[in-house]
Amino acid sequence: MHPSLILHDATITTLDPARPVAQAAAIADGRFTAIGTDAEILALAGPGTRVLGLGKRRLLPGLIDNHTHVIRGGLNYNMELRWDGVRSLADAMGMLRRQVEITPPPQWVRVVGGFTEHQFAEKRLPTLDEINAVAPDTPVFLLHLYDRALLNGAALRAVGYDKTTPNPPGGEIQRDARGNPTGLLLARPNAGLLYATLARGPKLPAEYQMNSTRHFMRELNRLGVTGVIDAGGGMQAYPEDYEIIRKLADDGLLTVRLAYNLFTQKPKEEKEDFLRWTRSVTYRQGDDYFRHNGAGEMLVFSAADFEDFREPRPDLDPGMEGELEEVVRILAENRWPWRMHATYDETISRALDVFETVNRDIPLEGINWFFDHAETISERSIDRVAALGGGVAVQHRMAYQGEYFVERYGPRAAEATPPVARMLEMGVKTSAGTDATRVASYNPWVGLSWLITGRTVGGLRVTPERNCLDRETALRMWTEKVAWFCGDDGRRGRIAPGYLADAVMPDRDFFTCAEADISGITSDLTMVGGRVVFAKGDYADLDETEIPPAMPDWSPVRRFGGYAGWGNHDMATTAHVAQACGCASACAVHGHDHAAAWGAALPVADLKSFWGALGCACWAV
Repeated sequence: MHPSLILHDATITTLDPARPVAQAAAIADGRFTAIGTDAEILALAGPGTRVLGLGKRRLLPGLIDNHTHVIRGGLNYNMELRWDGVRSLADAMGMLRRQVEITPPPQWVRVVGGFTEHQFAEKRLPTLDEINAVAPDTPVFLLHLYDRALLNGAALRAVGYDKTTPNPPGGEIQRDARGNPTGLLLARPNAGLLYATLARGPKLPAEYQMNSTRHFMRELNRLGVTGVIDAGGGMQAYPEDYEIIRKLADDGLLTVRLAYNLFTQKPKEEKEDFLRWTRSVTYRQGDDYFRHNGAGEMLVFSAADFEDFREPRPDLDPGMEGELEEVVRILAENRWPWRMHATYDETISRALDVFETVNRDIPLEGINWFFDHAETISERSIDRVAALGGGVAVQHRMAYQGEYFVERYGPRAAEATPPVARMLEMGVKTSAGTDATRVASYNPWVGLSWLITGRTVGGLRVTPERNCLDRETALRMWTEKVAWFCGDDGRRGRIAPGYLADAVMPDRDFFTCAEADISGITSDLTMVGGRVVFAKGDYADLDETEIPPAMPDWSPVRRFGGYAGWGNHDMATTAHVAQACGCASACAVHGHDHAAAWGAALPVADLKSFWGALGCACWAV
């Protein structure tokens, strides 16, 4: 059978030991069918084969996020103003001000995770007075990591918090001298107060949620993401909150492969949840685009150790083991894999006691279970995970919370938090992801940069070079090594015959660009199953995805886009942008034309501010 598509004249990093580098690849029926030289692969072309030359550009396997919250994030993406990657608080507050101006009542302006105060040049969060000054009447909700939320006066009125509102367990409503809420909500150490408050805001109707989810997937494709494992989440009820993503899957509109885990929702009802779900859902139910992946990341609430490094490590309930064992036995009997949220080794050690007990009665061999996060996992626990055939899914939460971890535990403790290089040396199945969107950003290149450089987004070096990864190993953590965690080992994560044809062509060479530029990579061409789901610049005509504008019309996505803001979700023409900023040249600093980094028309002052913040030589023209 002739291939439907041939990619050639490329520098392909295959991650296949049999042929690590190639020039060309053939694709048919959504899979790579042959990899080789230009001459070898072009000879396979038939009369209906489309042939695409990549101009010697680097092609990589598509990136797979081992832990994210795309289902929940997609339902809300169009309502959220993103400060991910914005380098100055002044710019962030300018974005907030402009969004407040166009957000109609009773809607809120929400900045929900993906940033840290340390990324800003000012190294601080806005004050409540500053937020109230730009938004006296429009509710504003800012979520910062796991530790706090800032609400302006209008948001406090909207949620009904006053001097009679009690502090919930594990949370604090900060008050002034008269007992009135100030607008600062603190996790002490449970972030439940923060999330419960966010849930009080208006929701999008179903049609808008579908549009929102498509725009979120589009943003992931723009960054080279072709697959994710959705880790469930609090207040993400099954099956109700899965209907939007299921409808998109049924209609063939998913542009990201999604494997989902089921997350129990209520304390003391976990056993009943999993008994009900294992009767109605089978492991791997679905297809290559939308498929069940097991249980977690919450198995039982008594086993949850909260991840706010500004607070002391919490001690788990002494009855945790009994509750966890009941659930794990149900999962093991039904051969369901599971993932378990565990920040600290103390949690991991106690959970392993339970897993080993169950294993004596119901062998766990062949069940792809794993721990999530594992920032302080010990070598002893790593050995025990390996002995039981489990894995560890790490995320770049330390890139956003490293400064707080160092402040509490010291720089020596942060040097291998988590001990990624050591886990790989010890042969434990290990992969990488983001834990987006309420803490770290969904941008995979920030995660890759953290693995390679050991630096937080604020620039602090927390991981010494000896504990960092080389670029190829880091890339494997985001591709082939994730495949085991979603039951696709040998099917995804490489550019090799028989593998799903998921690939990304970054806008700069991942292997040769400066380390400081890795976190700024985006995609020029992203393919899922051989279909182009995102393309820009010289390849824009190949893009096969059409999405209506973000809904509603006041959505922050229309004006600011996603990561780093500034409308990067929708590419404008070079001529339009050159006319707007008065400069027809390419950006001398960043090596790409203005159209590749700028979207819908904005005022000239905004354009100049944007390029000035990047240090672009064009900005003053």
